[in-house]
Amino acid sequence: MTKKLTKHGNSYALVIDKPILELLRATPITPFEIVSDGSCLVITPVREQAEERKFQQALDKMHKRFGRAMKRLAE
Repeated sequence: MTKKLTKHGNSYALVIDKPILELLRATPITPFEIVSDGSCLVITPVREQAEERKFQQALDKMHKRFGRAMKRLAE
């Protein structure tokens, strides 16, 4: 996906489409960490420890229950 910057007052903004925000589980109040190596940006939503732990537990449960089936589907 290619995006262009949008003028926002005296600054420029990068608009993130709603489907991308949903994929990232981000809302308009979610803080983002922005890191640059001088040639690219990496934008990562900052999560609370409790939320991240709950998500990881759900992911582990899903892998335990459906892991073999997912592996077979991937082959």
